Amino acid sequence: MKGLVIIFHLVALGTLASSEKLNVLFICADDMNVDLGVYGHPQVKTPHLDRLAQRGVVFERAYCQQSLCGPSRTSVMTGLRPDETEILTNSNKMREINPDVITLGQAFRLNGYFSARAGKIYHYGNPSMIGTDGHDDPQTWDKKYNPIGMDRTQQEYITRYGRGRQKDNNLGISMAWWDPVSKDTDHTDGKVASKIIELIGQKKDEPFFLAAGFFNPHCPYVAPKKYFDLYPLDQITMQDVGEAKRDLEDVPPIALGRDLANWPYYFADITMYQARKCKQAYFATQSFVDAQVGRLMDALEKNNIFDKTIIVFWSDHGYFLGEKGLWYKRKAFERSTRVPLIISAPGMAKGERSNKPVELLDLYPTLMDLCGISVSSRLQGKSLRPLLSDPNAEKLDEASCHPGMVWQRCLGVFPAY
Repeated sequence: MKGLVIIFHLVALGTLASSEKLNVLFICADDMNVDLGVYGHPQVKTPHLDRLAQRGVVFERAYCQQSLCGPSRTSVMTGLRPDETEILTNSNKMREINPDVITLGQAFRLNGYFSARAGKIYHYGNPSMIGTDGHDDPQTWDKKYNPIGMDRTQQEYITRYGRGRQKDNNLGISMAWWDPVSKDTDHTDGKVASKIIELIGQKKDEPFFLAAGFFNPHCPYVAPKKYFDLYPLDQITMQDVGEAKRDLEDVPPIALGRDLANWPYYFADITMYQARKCKQAYFATQSFVDAQVGRLMDALEKNNIFDKTIIVFWSDHGYFLGEKGLWYKRKAFERSTRVPLIISAPGMAKGERSNKPVELLDLYPTLMDLCGISVSSRLQGKSLRPLLSDPNAEKLDEASCHPGMVWQRCLGVFPAY
């Protein structure tokens, strides 16, 4: 029955005349929380996201569907919640379980757009899958590109702490960093930006859906040294361990999962200096991604298509950096589930902020609405167009705590972090 319903979704897609179509630049960061200058963080420098914010709407209360890469990204690209797609882990079974689903990029393809990605949009093991298709969906794209930079090819130079000391090709759960003297374009994310810039130039005269999938700030935190230099280590602080422990006294075990039994799980065998070094590196990789966003916006301006292009900047989930003695993601706190989300759309509000709760699930219907593409009621999110027009407008529904968040279920997303 699921396949039958989704086939109807395909038939329901409509289209606009080619001359009226807006482009879409879909920019995704990996594991990026809201410790960003554009969100008011006093240290993290994001001049290019600040620039994007002046052209669009910053959503202050945007949330993912599940604080794990695979389920979150699949939800964004299908417009369905994780319990509907049945992708609840970093699995590669999206098409096996949902063979007839029409993904976001596929919907654009069916409506005359050129759809392409460079880098990580669906789940990839990071850095082990860099340079491969990862868990990609071929039906989403006309073209796909898998750049590979020194962060993958020279990872023997990465400094690893604690659990990351093991010789493990997949450093995705480790505290690890590297600050080589290098150019942005020596790194995977710099190459991702370069490929999208190239495609912007090639496709400027036809409607496109271009997805730039950056691997940072997912660990290992690797970026050119100049970005580390923005954050002197003596200015990087961590929460006191005793205070962090007290923060957890009234927290139910399900909110912490495996971290509770071995608290502080990620800090068990590293020093506070090493934790500060990783936090510095995380900040550096955020600024590195910000610089690549600037390069993409420059390309739109150079090709005179900024004013006919929708830009979406988002991250798949949030991230802990020592708060409550926790690190990483997969916790039932805002720190894990709140994400940066900025949307710039022609004819919509500029330089505004919205405090209304929204979901990443809303991106698919929002882009369909802005581009004049009709869809069936199959999509489970709501168009954000009313908020893009008036950031203080009443949205139809609040962002919901939904069983699709798996073990985070309606215990709620704890607000303090």
